[in-house]
Amino acid sequence: MTDREELIRIVRGDITDETVDAIVNAANSSLLGGGGVDGAIHRRGGPAILEATRELRATTLPDGLPTGQAVATTAGDLAARWVIHAVGPVWSGSEDRTPLLQNAYRSSLRVARELGARTLAFPAISAGVYGWPMDDAARIAVSTVRAVLSSGVGSVEHVRFVLFSDEAFDAFREAAGE
Repeated sequence: MTDREELIRIVRGDITDETVDAIVNAANSSLLGGGGVDGAIHRRGGPAILEATRELRATTLPDGLPTGQAVATTAGDLAARWVIHAVGPVWSGSEDRTPLLQNAYRSSLRVARELGARTLAFPAISAGVYGWPMDDAARIAVSTVRAVLSSGVGSVEHVRFVLFSDEAFDAFREAAGE
């Protein structure tokens, strides 16, 4: 393991409680809030996040954010500086959408690098209402983030996967080899 890989941590908790430079939101393409992690981040972050996403929709993203892409806004009342909204794919049993899920993580790390963020908290993108099987979602998330961090490119020094359920926590620990 490289030093960068060792800076990936798996924690059980509420991502809205994290004190990091940026929290990644498992967003929908509308960017206007939703359920699960997305709803929790919007509720806890307050109206500034919704105002920022509405501005994005009115200007640069009138059709919403494409699947696999990420964009940053203020974090509002959260302890983080920024929220990076990443749209993961809906799981499909008939089509391999793994590259889109990988790209949601890569895009988030690229945006973090552009912001100069050093610490980042991820949820399990696509593993909630989007139906991605948790073990597979964890494997893809951990391997993708490790690959990006091991390249040594960028400002990100610490990544936490913050998982709300025991199932997610256990799946990510196993994927990380803990």
